[in-house]
Amino acid sequence: MAAAPRPSVRIPVSTYRLQFNSRFTFKDSRAIVDYLHALGISDCYASSYLKAVPGSPHGYDVADPTRLNPDLGTPDDYWAWIGELNAHAMGHVLDLVPNHMGIAKSANPWWLDVLENGPSSRFARFFDIEWHPVKDELADKVLIPILGDQYGAVLERQELQLAYRDGAFVVRCLDDVLPIAPDTYGEVLGLELDAWLAHQARAAGDRDAEELQSIITAAEHLPPRSSRDPDDIAIRAREKEVVKRRLNALVERSADVRALIDSTVRRFNGVAGQPRSFDPLDRLLNEQSYRLAHWRVASEEINYRRFFDVNQLAALRMEDPAVFEEVHRFVFELVQRGAATGLRVDHVDGLYAPGDYLERLQARAAGLLHSDAQRPLFIVVEKILGAGEQLPPEWPVHGTTGYEFAAVVNNVFVDHRNERALDDIYMRFVRERRERLSFDDLAYRCKKLILHETMSGDINSLGHQLNRFSERNRHFRDFTLYSLISTIKEIIACFPVYRTYVTPDQPVSSHDRRYIGEAVAAAKRRAPRVTSVVFDFVERLLLKQTAITSTDECDARASFIGKFQQMTGPVAAKGLEDTALYVYNRLLSLNEVGADPTRFGLSPGDVHAWMADRQRRWPLALSATSTHDTKRGEDVRARLNVISEIPGAWKAAVTRWRSVNRRHTTDVRGAQAPDRNEEYLLYQTLIGAWPFDGDVVALRERLRAFMMKSLREAKVHTSWLSPDEEYEQAVFRFIDAILDRRQPNRFMQAFLPFQARIAELGIYNSLAQLLIKITAPGVPDFYQGTELWDLTFVDPDNRRPVDYETRRRMLAELTVCTQTEAATRLLEHRTDGRVKMFATARALGVRAAMRDVFEQGAYVPLQTAGARRDCLFAFARRGAGATAITCVPRLIASLVPDGSGPPIGPAVWSETRIELPDANGTSVFTDVFTGATIDTQQVAGVTTLPAAAVFERFPIALLTGDS
Repeated sequence: MAAAPRPSVRIPVSTYRLQFNSRFTFKDSRAIVDYLHALGISDCYASSYLKAVPGSPHGYDVADPTRLNPDLGTPDDYWAWIGELNAHAMGHVLDLVPNHMGIAKSANPWWLDVLENGPSSRFARFFDIEWHPVKDELADKVLIPILGDQYGAVLERQELQLAYRDGAFVVRCLDDVLPIAPDTYGEVLGLELDAWLAHQARAAGDRDAEELQSIITAAEHLPPRSSRDPDDIAIRAREKEVVKRRLNALVERSADVRALIDSTVRRFNGVAGQPRSFDPLDRLLNEQSYRLAHWRVASEEINYRRFFDVNQLAALRMEDPAVFEEVHRFVFELVQRGAATGLRVDHVDGLYAPGDYLERLQARAAGLLHSDAQRPLFIVVEKILGAGEQLPPEWPVHGTTGYEFAAVVNNVFVDHRNERALDDIYMRFVRERRERLSFDDLAYRCKKLILHETMSGDINSLGHQLNRFSERNRHFRDFTLYSLISTIKEIIACFPVYRTYVTPDQPVSSHDRRYIGEAVAAAKRRAPRVTSVVFDFVERLLLKQTAITSTDECDARASFIGKFQQMTGPVAAKGLEDTALYVYNRLLSLNEVGADPTRFGLSPGDVHAWMADRQRRWPLALSATSTHDTKRGEDVRARLNVISEIPGAWKAAVTRWRSVNRRHTTDVRGAQAPDRNEEYLLYQTLIGAWPFDGDVVALRERLRAFMMKSLREAKVHTSWLSPDEEYEQAVFRFIDAILDRRQPNRFMQAFLPFQARIAELGIYNSLAQLLIKITAPGVPDFYQGTELWDLTFVDPDNRRPVDYETRRRMLAELTVCTQTEAATRLLEHRTDGRVKMFATARALGVRAAMRDVFEQGAYVPLQTAGARRDCLFAFARRGAGATAITCVPRLIASLVPDGSGPPIGPAVWSETRIELPDANGTSVFTDVFTGATIDTQQVAGVTTLPAAAVFERFPIALLTGDS
């Protein structure tokens, strides 16, 4: 009897992101399930826990997707965690990494098979490898850029060592152990074979000698590594293992054969100081299906697609159905068994055909879950949306992971009226002309830098692919290779979004047509020396408007478009997120993944419109404010937003700090370290991340690590490719000097009072954005540990262990207090973070109790009136028979100018009120934080709620009422 279709999809009420690694295991996660349940979390949202490269701190370098990561515990540990979730009726969203695999430390068996067997590996189709690249020497080979120096120097320093292991020969290089192709075993063993055979003949060792010769013959007759024939691939896969088993058995029983191999290996590994002694190993390595190279070679000659520019992450060809099935086999088992009740798809834009992939994912889920739902499995995608961009509505997902939500909510607390003032302050501090501070120009320059420095090999490969296509048509064949590559670079550098989604079988959408047109038009303006006709050709090609005369030509066009679309995202990510956002330091709270740093605040009306649209389109997308990818913690941003309200005070402060600290800068080859832009970054960072307990020692070490990453990502004075340690050390000395509290410190004397004011106001921004997250359209998502104050930096700082014992104790203490006592007492001790935990638990409880209202109910913008109306943001969620109203303060600096206390009470709010256009029959509301009841009032015929009553004892309010 067939299983009955499941009636519904499990949708989380809230999610809590757990970062698994060796310091936080399956046992650790099981131990906190009851705590998360008590906090109000419905679903654990876990980083990938499939087998990763050993020691991985994040899990995004999956090396074997068919099993659990042993660094995290045993399968029994895993299922015990899942059992604990089930016991608390909690779900689990798994982070799925379909775009790439980790290949470092020889931990990936599929990749090693490719290195051993080349194109004839059954896993060759899994990876996006160009087997016939521009460089002839790489034909049927994979570039392996893992060496720390030039190949010849590394070889002759004996850092490449041949070794024998269990019937196979390998070459060791630091953390990597690379296979030697079995068909070249004869070259290894042949070095001393004749002499050994002569000795064996004298010693009457014929049987072992014959077996060894037979093994060599079998190895040499394996199907060639260049063959793509399925039968050859199957024969080679089978017979090479037979060769290894026979050799292993022979070595185990024959001391003479073992001695031959030991002697041969020693000969291959050469003699220090005798360069010619390394010739045999050099010849052997040149016969392999890989080419070892210095890591710097990758930027120009890499011939496998990577995750961005990370050599240790090899991209997968997920468009191949066989690859899809093998990579997801274990994940599908977890879905079928109910262990994973949802999926987060990492870097969906890296896939060749994201829409097709997501369709296949949901189709497989439907079969596994016996569901007839259109979207049977809760799936969200990591997708960065550009200005005005929408998630493709045809994708069978529930939304994004919420980067755009974080950006919109953050802008609620940025005062747009002071944008010009902050521009002027920044411009004067860093001493740059206004036109040099254009973010659009900076983004273009940074993308061009990435295209030149770290991804030129990828672009050259794409250019040659375009060149081959142009040669097919007499109208295009005169375009030179250089002009085609230059055109591609310019268009990618000007691309307004991360990528388009043009497919071979569907018409080009209007928005994709617009994005391509905008990119080409901008590229023409920025590169007038490139002939316009080449731009027109590429534009027509991307829009599928070129004439096609054969199936091969159609396939070639589709292939180029697909590869082009896979390239624009990585360039945008590396150019914008990982370069420009570390250079453009006007207001750091705006420099976030998925945010536009030029969007300086949003009006309440704009935010309401965005929220209402989200409720219509993607009501179940995640609502995030901190993630493992954010550049700084949510409460750091909340503090920094205060700067937008007080430009005059900020200007006076940074000017004084600069004057006081000038003596601590260092001249490094004519440049001041830190430069003025870096100093501006540092002061904002200190304002945002200064700990409530004032522990400078811990902060100093974290700050050093953050600044080193920031400097290298900015690529101005130092970089990951070309680190300038002298410059970096000068910046570290500056940090140490300005934080030195062993003696009177004029900077600290000026900084601490100002920072204390910002931190106080930041608390209320933090609580306000928290409540919006929990009650706005979408599924509220919490990054680990952020139920208390989150003053973290970018990763790896935000992956530090979380103290759950302290959090568990705090939550337990909250449950024994009455609402009024808790709200009042926690506000008095607000710096310890318990007030944030209290607000989280109370609001999540209401969201769970009124689930239908928050998931399906209307989003109703509420207008404000009175003297402080601009300092108030409010909306209602309304469902059948119930209403919930969210009220939060914004632009708080004007409410409490001295920053000495919370924005509560009549003295702050006066006659300010929230207007209820339709109270839905409700005249009395209850505040879930204080338990207070608040009566509506009629003012000029309009039903209102007085802000002074709403915020009488607590700075945020969630009001509930029944009709």
